[in-house]
This record gives sequence, structure tokens and C-alpha cells, in this order.
Amino acid sequence: MAAANKRTLSGIEDVRDRKAKVIKDSGEKRHIAALILARGGSKGIPLKNIKMLAGVPLIGWVLRAAVDSKQFDSVWVSTDHDDIEKVAKAWGAQVHRRSPEVSKDSSSSLDTIQEFARLNPEVDVICHIQATSPCLHPFHLKEALEMITKQGFTSVLSVVRLHHFRWQEVKKGGSVATQPLNLDPCNRPRRQDWDGELCENGSFYIYTRATIERGLQGGKWAYYEMLPEYSVDIDVDIDWPVAEQRVLRFGYFGLDKPEVVRLLLCNVSGCLTDGRVLISVSGEEMVSVNTRDTMGIRMLQRERVEVILISSSEDLLTKALADNLSQRTGCEVRQLGKDIQGEVKAMMDDKDLDWKEVAYMGNDAPDVDCLNLAGLSAVPRDAPVVAINAAKYSCHSAAGLGAVREFSEHILLLKKKAKSQMEQDRIHRNTF
Repeated sequence: MAAANKRTLSGIEDVRDRKAKVIKDSGEKRHIAALILARGGSKGIPLKNIKMLAGVPLIGWVLRAAVDSKQFDSVWVSTDHDDIEKVAKAWGAQVHRRSPEVSKDSSSSLDTIQEFARLNPEVDVICHIQATSPCLHPFHLKEALEMITKQGFTSVLSVVRLHHFRWQEVKKGGSVATQPLNLDPCNRPRRQDWDGELCENGSFYIYTRATIERGLQGGKWAYYEMLPEYSVDIDVDIDWPVAEQRVLRFGYFGLDKPEVVRLLLCNVSGCLTDGRVLISVSGEEMVSVNTRDTMGIRMLQRERVEVILISSSEDLLTKALADNLSQRTGCEVRQLGKDIQGEVKAMMDDKDLDWKEVAYMGNDAPDVDCLNLAGLSAVPRDAPVVAINAAKYSCHSAAGLGAVREFSEHILLLKKKAKSQMEQDRIHRNTF
């Protein structure tokens, strides 16, 4: 974990800020709330805040970081849209249903934050987190909040250090010469000889109630510097593929380390297959299995992840079909009854496994409990909403068309990332 730099900007504390400090010093705990603004009427990308990014709704990345930071007395999403509200609640947030007055295209973030503060008088400090910053980690929030709670600042904003040479803009067709804004062209510095400039990265802003009530004027300001790899901000659709690659490498995937996954339980119908059963004239049942999915299973097996294919009582496989699937995939095929969670738990007990060591791939309402409990869980792209909301990863691929391969690659990527982090931690321990 790289240590972030913190510096005071400017500002003068007023009477309200000194009163807030007196309350803190007297031992009374302040209520700190995380607030994510997620209006439904995004102009750049429709419903951008719940669009899937690397298998997770965009807003889910910052909600997971906020909840897991354990720094907040409450975590909120402010929205005017029903679908965003459902996703927010599924990811552990309370919902502030904003008024029409602050849901207009012309409404500012400050308007909404002030409305939230007015309706929630118990809140003393608000951490406004941008939903469009999916590489935010809990340690960023913890360290920045300590600048408020321990160092006495009244406002903290996140920044990133950039090494960009800027020039004055000139209107097209004009004859006015442009001028350099932050460099001498005759003495252009090398990157290593220039500290660069600090720019807002839009990840989060933390304010005391007093600062919000006076329109963000005055007070004692500070910045929290984040490294460039964590400074991702999505505004337009063209940012999406770049952000997806960045978040897979630098995003926060939860408290449990993914390298502990030792077992994948995967539904046959609706995950490995598209859910259809073909019946021949002679009555023989057939299903279609994609070779990409079977290759994904073998990739996991090579990394010592056991894969068991499961079939529920509602999708019973014939013994011949189960035997053929087992032979083709190299996996055990198990028939489960109506109590899927109970039978999965018994299976885990037999193998001495905990939920965090299990990855589960389901596709419908009967799988919801297991999707919620498993350390890693996924659903195909065409799964119903009830399953998508319970899963930790939503595949781009549909059932029977590469979804199992995609989830297998996701598991292996997280294992690789975790092993790399463990190696880095070992190097740091041996160095210092």
C-alpha cells in the first residue's frame, strides 16, 4: 500500500468549525455518512451508474469500498430512479430519494448534498463519493477521513499528480498566438525533474456539516493524493473499455482474498448450457455444451480448483446425460434437491470448506442464497434480475455461450492478483 501525501490547502476556520472541534474533543462521536449521487438521467451514458463494469454495477465498486472500509455510520445512495434504488440496496446502501428540485439537468451536486444534510440532521460529516471512480479502495477513505477526525481539517478532496504541459486555448480562426501556462518552452523540464501538478481526480470530497451549510466556503481545506492507477473517472462510453481493464488490475474486490477459492459449483442448466433440452424422435435427451466453457473448467482444474456440476430437482438430468457430461468435463455431476443451500453446506462440510473458499455460478431465484453466501459468485448475462442482484459478478456472455469460461477467467485473474499482492507484501516485509 503506497502512502498517500496529504497537504493543507488554505482557509480560515469559522465559529461553526471550532464548535464542531469542541464536540469532537469532548468525546462525543460524530456521525459520518458516505453519500453517492446517482441520478437516473445521465446524458453521456444512459443509466451509467448501474451499467456493468467488469461484472459489477458501476456503483457497486464504490459501495463495496465504502461498506468494507468500516469508517461510516451510514452509507447512502441519492437517486431519483427505481432501478438504481434496487441496486443500491442490494449492495448494502440506504437510499435517499431525492426531490424533483434537485434532479434536474441544471441541479448541482451541492444542491443534492445540502438537501440530504437538511433531511438527515444527525449526520455531522459527509463523504461524497463519485460513482464513476471504480478503483477506490477502503484504505483511501480511511486515511482521508482521519484528516477530518484526527487532524482537524474541515474539508478534504482527492487529487492525482499529473505531468501535463498546458497551453492557452485560442479560438479557431484567430490570429492570436497561444502561450504556455505552466512551462518555459526554452527550458522544458524532464519528467523526473518536475513534480507535476495536483488536479482533482473526482474520486471523493469530504465535508463537515458547517462547510456544507455555508456552500463550501471557508474552513480548513486539505487534499489527499491518490496514485494515478487508482484515479479512474468515467464520463463517456469510450472510457468504458479502458476503465474495465484498469479496474480488473487495480480495483477493490472485497475483504476476502480470492486466492482461497478451492471449489466451483456450477449449474448445468442455464449456466453450462443455455437451459434447453433437445429430445430426439426416439426420446433421447440432448444438451449443447460450448467448448469454450469446457476449456474454462480445465483451466481451473489445472490451478487445483475443483469443479462440481450441479443440477436441481427441477432440471433433473438422465443418468446417461450426467455420465456423458462428467466424462467430457472431468467433473463430478451432482443432483440436488429443493434445499440447495443445505445440500451445498453439507457438501462443504464434507470437504472442510468455508463459504469464502467456494465460488458459485447460478442462474435463477433458487440460487440466490448461495450466490449471496459464496466468496465469489456469478450469473450469465441472460439471468433474471433477482439472480443478477445477488451475484458478485455478472458475465458479459450468455448461458451456454462462454459464461462459464468468462467466470473461470475471472476467478483465475483474482487468484493471480492476490498472489502478486502477497508476493509484494513479502518483499516489503523483508525490506523494512
